[in-house]
Amino acid sequence: MEHSLSDLVIHLFSTFGNMVWQIYWPLVFGLILSSWIRNIIPVSSVVKHLGKTSLTSLALTTVLGMVSSSCSYAAASLSHTLLEKKSTVANAMAFLVSSTNLILEMFIVLVALMGWTFLWGEILGGLILIVTVGFLFHRFYPKDVEQELRQHFNASQQATANTAMDMSKMKEGSRGADMDMSKMKEGSCGADMDMSKMKESSRGADMDMSKMKEGSCGADMDMSKMKEGSCGADMDMSKMKEGSCGADMDMSKMKEGSCGADMDMSNMKEGGSGANMSAPEPVAGFMAKVSKSAGFFHMDIAMIGKEILIGVVISSILIAIVPLDGWRSLFISNDVGLPIWLHSVIDVLIGIFVAMLAYVCSVGNLILAAALWHGGISFGGVIGFILSDVLTIPMIRVYTKYYGVRPTKWIVGLLFIAIFFTALCIDAIFNGFGWIIASGGERTINQAGLGWNFTSIMNLIFIPLSIWYYYLGKKANANMHMSM
Repeated sequence: MEHSLSDLVIHLFSTFGNMVWQIYWPLVFGLILSSWIRNIIPVSSVVKHLGKTSLTSLALTTVLGMVSSSCSYAAASLSHTLLEKKSTVANAMAFLVSSTNLILEMFIVLVALMGWTFLWGEILGGLILIVTVGFLFHRFYPKDVEQELRQHFNASQQATANTAMDMSKMKEGSRGADMDMSKMKEGSCGADMDMSKMKESSRGADMDMSKMKEGSCGADMDMSKMKEGSCGADMDMSKMKEGSCGADMDMSKMKEGSCGADMDMSNMKEGGSGANMSAPEPVAGFMAKVSKSAGFFHMDIAMIGKEILIGVVISSILIAIVPLDGWRSLFISNDVGLPIWLHSVIDVLIGIFVAMLAYVCSVGNLILAAALWHGGISFGGVIGFILSDVLTIPMIRVYTKYYGVRPTKWIVGLLFIAIFFTALCIDAIFNGFGWIIASGGERTINQAGLGWNFTSIMNLIFIPLSIWYYYLGKKANANMHMSM
């Protein structure tokens, strides 16, 4: 018993590690891409191309989705960004489903596991799903719900602004304390001047009062000459008043560092700074853009990072504990004798339901899809299962954070209808033309997470990049009083 328990724990951690390793780089890539789009692309460009729903806008969102990340969490972040940039809800949701279904790495895995027939089914199904989603959200997504969604955006931005105001007040209080300290230092300087006058009176110096005012912080003539020598070589008393540690020096020069510095250095700071700053200005401007984009990346991680972690953990537990035969038992056998259409409807519904529980990534769940296909699920059921990667429980939690409760209910409901309709269409088309292959001849499934392959190379690039980018964004948000 103890041995089996330890094996289960090892298998659980192994499954979790493999899933994290598999989805890490596409997830990070999508979030980084989202942060750059949010920072760089102007609102006017999105409004111009995606501000209205049409076949042209749907084609554009399809292309954008195909070249973006395959991870559904990253796709949710990108679609959220498009909505913030004033895209229509229909275009944003079309981008969401295209980004998770019409991607190259998914096609490669699908052919390797299940053959070319499923590849064509996925491509055709993805295109039908995009058009269906565009139509449903354009015609049936209520205007008042969309307005509530936009208000949720504004409320989130207002909450961020309030946080910034609180942080700025804290810093203003700190600056007030600094001003008090500076006044204390000025008072100390005044005390030094009084003491210097006392010393000058006791020594009976011949210096008149005007020269005494022009002198430094209260030393006698010998001390003033010593200060003149240290500050810059035989300056007269008037020059010393302008550049040295004097009492009448203006605050701007004092901030520029004239106290204790010679006149040549002050000239360099005042006059030569423009020449020195002109050379690295393009680099500084680029890094400012990178820092601002990284700030959006940091806020995305803070907002949905917990939901992503919960989703991966739950999925790891389900796949580690529930055997493949357990998933297969959910589907109705072909021996029951139901009509083909009814069997297909039930299989599609169950496929969507299973995907909502067991999903990890639009690429990762293809392994489970292959097992379900070879276990007896219908062709339409497999397509419904694969397309439902945007309807998982963790993804619904992300939608709720992004859009609010009521808008999320409408989004989930319309996506469910679109996926259900698409899966039935694909099943009918492929059954009608006799394109469906037999479920026999299961291919070998390699589930090894680590190895010298494309995923490992990309993770070796994106793991250090994401760590650096995250802390850069954290620092940028702290400087902008927007620390999460």
